[in-house]
Amino acid sequence: MPRRKCHRNVRFSPDCLFFKPAGIKLRDMQNIVLYPDELEAIRLKDFLGLEQKKCAIKMNISQPTFHRILLSARKKVSDSLVNGKAIKIEKIKQ
Repeated sequence: MPRRKCHRNVRFSPDCLFFKPAGIKLRDMQNIVLYPDELEAIRLKDFLGLEQKKCAIKMNISQPTFHRILLSARKKVSDSLVNGKAIKIEKIKQ
């Protein structure tokens, strides 16, 4: 039986929930879903430039878990940029 997921601190909620290449209709594109914890990991590490250990502490998770989340987020973003896919940002569940 898998462990229960720990509560992750996500302190950022974006204003827009979709990013897509210009000139292509959204219905004609594949979507990639970026989860709130993945967006927060990118924001903390890449945008704010914090160290992974500090990012993990801010999100209330272990450093290896933070690293896995960050890798997943970067893979999704790079896939959307290289292959012209839309990014859908999931809303934070409250």
